[in-house]
Amino acid sequence: MFTSRDRILTTHTGSLPRSAELTELYARRAAGETIDEARLDALGKAATRHVIRCQLESGIDIGNNGEQQREAFFLYVRRRMTGFGGAWTRRPMADTVKYPGYMAWQADHEGSRKVVSNRGTLPAANADVAYLDPALVQAECDEFHAALRDVGGKGFAEAFMTAPSPGIIATAMRNEHYDTEDAYLAALGAAMRVEYEAIHKAGFLLQIDAPDLAMERHCAFQDKPLGAFVDFCEKVIDTINAALVNVPRERVRLHACWGNYEGPHDCDVDLQDVLPPIARAKVGGWVLPFANPRHAHEYRCLSNLPLDDGQVVIAGVVDPLTNFIEHPEVVADRIERVAHVVGDPSRVQAGTDCGFDTSAGRGRVAEDVVWAKLKAMSEGAAIASKRLGMQGQDAPARRPM
Repeated sequence: MFTSRDRILTTHTGSLPRSAELTELYARRAAGETIDEARLDALGKAATRHVIRCQLESGIDIGNNGEQQREAFFLYVRRRMTGFGGAWTRRPMADTVKYPGYMAWQADHEGSRKVVSNRGTLPAANADVAYLDPALVQAECDEFHAALRDVGGKGFAEAFMTAPSPGIIATAMRNEHYDTEDAYLAALGAAMRVEYEAIHKAGFLLQIDAPDLAMERHCAFQDKPLGAFVDFCEKVIDTINAALVNVPRERVRLHACWGNYEGPHDCDVDLQDVLPPIARAKVGGWVLPFANPRHAHEYRCLSNLPLDDGQVVIAGVVDPLTNFIEHPEVVADRIERVAHVVGDPSRVQAGTDCGFDTSAGRGRVAEDVVWAKLKAMSEGAAIASKRLGMQGQDAPARRPM
């Protein structure tokens, strides 16, 4: 994983805004309609180039393809794996049920636009789960390489690609086939290993998206003891570690969060309760949210996250759920707080709490504001770099793509 002693590097969590036409096609296909697949493919490829340019213009050092060729950060796997079918609806989040007024507002808001739902009409595992063909993920990797070449210029310091945790698939696409949840997790881990290894072999940094390691406490495990949820987190981490057997630790970062939705979040599990299993992941970095109002104070927990050689913290210093553009000084303050707890600013990178459009159409931030927020993050990182005594802020080394 690329690090720098010269300045705080900037990155983000993965998904970036999709165009209205691209979103509509994904939403229609998710609803079971027949669409123009060639048109979808062309739009996805054009959108990938667009978001690469915008990331570079915003000052992002470690960027990605914005997940433009996927309908959602985890639901796309139903098109790359066997074993999924039928439909079911996820139970509401505990904090949603707690506030009926908010629940009504949320239903009204989401009912007014085309979206790919990550809660309703989800498929379930009703047969053996297996990866269909490595060529499916390889095609996305090849397209990302092609887009990077087409955009040209100095490019990113490093490029990453995302893939979901077996845990979020297991909880969101429930088991209706395997005798035990452990067996289902193992099958998912074996299937996702194909993607993890393909992304690594293509030369990209792998980011594993695991909101299940925090969010599922107030979703699938809301009526169960905390210990049962921590046990689940332990099993997920074991599954991830097994799937990463052929991927070097330093080429992986893990993202955990409490769900990418604007809500009360007062039923969220505390970071200190889930940090021990999260810390067991064999990864080179942790992507954690510290910009949102519910968890901004939990950067202090990082004192309990031991960092080995080369490991980093990618701190969320920008909120992807509000159209407020963070002032660069605010971003700098957030970075500095994390750096002081970690003890070494070269172990800290600046990022976003979560993605800006994790399921097509669900993003809450206007596209032009997204790029302004990322630019403010870059400016804030430069301010923090100077205050933290880092040198040579304008010239980080770059990993060849």
